[in-house]
Amino acid sequence: MAGGPGWRVGLDGGRPQGRSCAHIGLLATYEPPQAPAAGCADCVSHGWRWVRLRRCVTCGYVGCCDSSRGMHAHGHHVLSGHPVALSLASDEDWAWCFPDEVFLVRSGHGGSGQVRRQPR
Repeated sequence: MAGGPGWRVGLDGGRPQGRSCAHIGLLATYEPPQAPAAGCADCVSHGWRWVRLRRCVTCGYVGCCDSSRGMHAHGHHVLSGHPVALSLASDEDWAWCFPDEVFLVRSGHGGSGQVRRQPR
């Protein structure tokens, strides 16, 4: 399960092992912004609450997770084609590749990479 420096495809109990990610290299060059995300702007514009936030590693768009009413992070992927979103939750340390449907974890995490919560 090769990946970009510092990242690898994590184990996901609901999917076969041995999967790969064609987009993992995006995480190797990703540098998070200095300012924390204020929230999901699309949810705010509708007066909705969100569950957790995800940041697009291609353009920095911040949207809500699939457990949120708007599912704006996934919608951003569908509209833009940007493949990888990083979790912004303080108790999560992973990314998700939409086209390859794989959970990406930091290489330094042992075992399954489940040091923190898995994606929703």
